[in-house]
Amino acid sequence: MASNRINRINEEIQKELADLLRQLKDPRVQNTMISITRVETTPDLRFAKVYTSFLEENKASDALKGLKSASGYLRRELGRALQLRHTPELQWALDDSITYGAKLLELINSLDTGEKED
Repeated sequence: MASNRINRINEEIQKELADLLRQLKDPRVQNTMISITRVETTPDLRFAKVYTSFLEENKASDALKGLKSASGYLRRELGRALQLRHTPELQWALDDSITYGAKLLELINSLDTGEKED
């Protein structure tokens, strides 16, 4: 039962952060498209690991630094929106699963099917 609650909280954090990212004025964050792929919260709701993916890989490190510097603001706004007893501390992580999936798809498409017509 508790894991279902954590999953709902993770989804709500993900939705709220996606909305809040549009309001950030940091040029490192505004100049690239950021996608929050998933959120993992500890059972005591003290920490939330936010996995992010970036459209432009060359701007990922700067955008991640911008997100880390805006963590305090995002946490405060998240606390107002969700009204939890403890607002989790945000830890940002780079998620390369979308890039990895695109590379795998490219490899699969480049394979020869091996079918020969006689």
